[in-house]
Amino acid sequence: MSIIFILIGISLCVALAFLGAFLWAVRSGQYEDDYTPSIRMLFEDEALPDEK
Repeated sequence: MSIIFILIGISLCVALAFLGAFLWAVRSGQYEDDYTPSIRMLFEDEALPDEK
């Protein structure tokens, strides 16, 4: 029975770690631009000077 309490504690720690990582990503601006990646493939890449 005690293993259940240990597993619940471990799962809560893992869940809090993922929540912390998500909040850090949101605050650092990882999810700011959600429009550009969807249209990036429509733009032509400029050729590098050594490519012809």
